[in-house]
Parts: sequence; structure tokens; C-alpha cells
Amino acid sequence: MANSVATIKEKVRLDKYLWSIRLYKTRSQATEAIDKGRVKMKGESVKASRNVVVGDQYDVRTEHKNWTIQVTAVLDHRLAYAEAVNFYQDLTPIEELERVRQVAATFQTGKRLSKIGRPTKKDRRELGDFLD
Repeated sequence: MANSVATIKEKVRLDKYLWSIRLYKTRSQATEAIDKGRVKMKGESVKASRNVVVGDQYDVRTEHKNWTIQVTAVLDHRLAYAEAVNFYQDLTPIEELERVRQVAATFQTGKRLSKIGRPTKKDRRELGDFLD
């Protein structure tokens, strides 16, 4: 009978751990980030095959945020975000959190700015009427 409770293992690779706590969408993205030196422990790059130990502290650079995390429990498979956050402690500096918040606040909502970019269907109709 399968149990839905997270199994806690003693040995888990770093790339699998970062994927399982949802810092990266795929395990291959986590491996690539580690290989490119975007994951550090005590200021030094680590290997994807490194075993994660409770108490380890990592500096992780993702696309949008520079994380500082401390491992509180080892997780070997992906869980819902609400459950996955219980397996690490976010020690990210306040300055980084403020930077991320500021970037998010200035991000465009997807609306086209007037007179910039491709014309809308309405703009094309008006242009056609003007040219005729």
C-alpha cells in the first residue's frame, strides 16, 4: 500500500534535492545550474552528485532570485510547494527580498503601451480606413 507521506532518506543528491524543494522546475535545470557554478556552499562551487546533509547551507542563484537556504530535512521526491517549503529554511538577506519585490512591482502586466509594438486589430482597421 502506497503512503502519501514524504519519505525521508539519508542520502539525496544535491540536484535532486533542489528540484524536489522546487527551486528549479526540472532536475536537469538544477544540474545545469550546479555545473555552471550557480550553487555554492561556503563560497565554493559544489557538484551535482554531492549528498545533501541536514544543516548544510547553500547559496543558490535562480533566474529571478538569489537564495540562501539551510537544509532542515532531506527530501528525495517532488511535493506540493506548501509541503516542500518545510524541508529548508530560507535565509535570504532582506536586501535581496526587497530587490525581488521591487522588480515584481515594476514588471509590466502584459498590456501594450500606447504607440509601442505591434498594432492591435483596431489600430489596423483605423489605419486601413485612413489610407482608403
